[in-house]
Amino acid sequence: VQLQASGGGLVQAGGPLRLSCAASGRTFSNYLMGWFRQAPGKKREFVAAISRGAGTAYYADSVKGRFTISRDNAKNTVYLQMNSLKSEDTAVYSCAANYGNRYRDDNDYDYWGRGTLVTVSS
Repeated sequence: VQLQASGGGLVQAGGPLRLSCAASGRTFSNYLMGWFRQAPGKKREFVAAISRGAGTAYYADSVKGRFTISRDNAKNTVYLQMNSLKSEDTAVYSCAANYGNRYRDDNDYDYWGRGTLVTVSS
């Protein structure tokens, strides 16, 4: 499956931003989808994931209550709504597809898209 993330940009602290990730090539609904991020000089970290039918969402503690992951299987797209952004949210955000059921480790994912940069100014 090919993945393309979009929606990154420069936003002020406290503001919102919505990322999208469009998938193509295989049956999107077969995959658990996740968002990861990597800040400069840091390891890539898990942000959020959503089950195939969108019934279950998982979040890192650092974004819980501020970020919402969703998906539209008819549009082959997964979203990440980010609210109350903080400077520490600045990172390159990438989406990934997982044919299995584990979601927190980036090694669990089978396909990755190119990231989109989110910069939060304080």
